[in-house]
Amino acid sequence: MPPYLDRDIQEIAARLGEEAKAFAGSTVLLSGGAGFLGRYFSALFAHLNDHVLSKPCRVIICDNLITSGAEGAQPLQHPHITFVSHDVIRPLAIKDPVTYVIHAAGIASPHYYRKYPLETLEVATIGTKNMLALARRHPLKGFLFFSSSEIYGDPDPAFVPTPETYRGNISCLGPRACYDESKRLGETLCAIFHQLHGVPARMVRPFNVYGPGMQQTDYRVLPNFASRIVAGAPLHIYGSGKQTRTFCYVTDALVGFIKALLHGRSGEAYNIGNPVPEVSMLELARVLQEVMGRPLKIELVTYPESYPADEPQRRCPDIRKAAEELGYQPAVSLHEGLARFMRWAQEQYTSSPAERARRPKASVPLPAP
Repeated sequence: MPPYLDRDIQEIAARLGEEAKAFAGSTVLLSGGAGFLGRYFSALFAHLNDHVLSKPCRVIICDNLITSGAEGAQPLQHPHITFVSHDVIRPLAIKDPVTYVIHAAGIASPHYYRKYPLETLEVATIGTKNMLALARRHPLKGFLFFSSSEIYGDPDPAFVPTPETYRGNISCLGPRACYDESKRLGETLCAIFHQLHGVPARMVRPFNVYGPGMQQTDYRVLPNFASRIVAGAPLHIYGSGKQTRTFCYVTDALVGFIKALLHGRSGEAYNIGNPVPEVSMLELARVLQEVMGRPLKIELVTYPESYPADEPQRRCPDIRKAAEELGYQPAVSLHEGLARFMRWAQEQYTSSPAERARRPKASVPLPAP
C-alpha cells in the first residue's frame, strides 16, 4: 500500500474505533471501487481485515474503469478483495449474500461529465436502480448512495451554509444537468426503494472532497492548482475568482461516509463535508502560497470550452444533521489537508517516470499525526 494511503487509512480506522467492527464477517459490494474514493474504501477494508476484524470482511469491487486512470486500473491485491469488470448500467448478479452496498460509481469531474454526459446520467439513474434491485435480493444491513452537493445547484445566499432541506436551484436543461439532475433522481430512487421494498438506503452529499490519489487529469480546482505548481506554471483561476467553496480532506469524508452507512436513517440524506473555512478561489490560492512557503503567480482566466457553465457561486455545507445523528465532525484543517495533498502531488504529478526520478523530493513537510 502506498505510504500516503497507509497513513490516511490508519487515521480513518482509528477514528472509527469500535464502529468498524460491524463489518466483521460481512460482504461488501463496492461500485466505483477503482475511483479516488473507491480506492480509499478498498484500502480501509483491507486494513480492517488485517488489523481490526475478528472475522474477515469480503469486498466485491465492480468498476468499468471509464475514468479510473492508471492507478485505478490496478486494483488492490488482497485475499478478501475481488475485482469484477462491470458497468452498473447493466444488471449485476451476486450469488453469495451481500451485507452492505456502497454505490460510489459515478463521474464527478465537470470536465468528464461534459465529455460523457449520457454515461454520467445513466450511472446515477439506471445504475442506481440496478444496484437497488440487487439490494432487494439480499439480507442487507446498509445501502449507501453517493449523491453530490451539486444537487443544490447555485443556492440562494440565505441558504448558505446549505442544509439537507434546501430543495435546490438547478436548471434541468443546463450544462450541468446530466450530473445534478441524475443525482437528484438517484436519491428519489433510493427513497422509493426504501418505502416500497424496505431497502436500507442512505444517501450522502459530499462537499468538495480532496486528497492524495486524485488524478492529475481530474481538472477540478485542487488537482488543477497542484499540477500547475509542480510544472512551475501560474495558477489559473476561472472567472472572477470570487466563487467560494469549502474543502473536506479525504480522511474526514471517509469517516462520515462509513458513519452514514452504519448509522444513517434509511431514506435520508446527509451532507458530508467541512463547513469551515469557506474560501474564494483567490483565497484558496493564497492558502496554497502559505503551504508552499513561497509566492505563486496567480492569473484570472476565462472558463475553458470543456468546463460546463453555470458554476455555483457558493458551496458550503450545514452538517448539523450529520453531527447530531451520526456523531460526525471533521478534524483536518484546510492548511493541514493541503500540506498532505501537496506533498503527495509533488511526488506524483509528473509527466513521465524519468521526470519523476529527476525531481527533487517534496518540500512540503507532512504534518505530524
